Amino acid sequence: MNNEIAAPSGNAQPISPAGHFAMRFSSTPRGARLARRLAGQRLDAWGIPYDCDAHRALTLIVGELAANAVRHGRVPGRDFRLALACGATTVRIEVTDTRTEGVPAVATPTDLRDTGRGLLLVERLADRWDWHPRRDGPGKTVWAQYVLPTGYRPTAALSCPSSTSTTVAL
Repeated sequence: MNNEIAAPSGNAQPISPAGHFAMRFSSTPRGARLARRLAGQRLDAWGIPYDCDAHRALTLIVGELAANAVRHGRVPGRDFRLALACGATTVRIEVTDTRTEGVPAVATPTDLRDTGRGLLLVERLADRWDWHPRRDGPGKTVWAQYVLPTGYRPTAALSCPSSTSTTVAL
């Protein structure tokens, strides 16, 4: 992937980002935690402060998608990628892993299992979400879009560096 937002499948339209962040993380629980923390820092820098509902929802979405990439999309020795794009009214989250089998689906949670609620949370918090096959190699990208509340406009997004891309190995 490059710095452009990939065209998603379904009804969602790509957004034109004012701020963009992309980074690769090791496919470990520690990598997933770091992805969530760095996403939270970036959102705050873009003017979506830590103490608001939008920030909490967005970091929860990032955390769930990153955890799923580690748990279900892990291929030993390969990283997952997190990309955030902040537009005037929408934040888009993309998590790309390198595993091709296993289609992301919302599971019906049961009282007997401690897992299986991640995509249910994403579905409830995000305005849209879906997945598509990875375009530049094996794997898939799960994406979610969150529309910021009416009247809320991140002011710092316009002054952020246009992109950041690096790899963090843990």
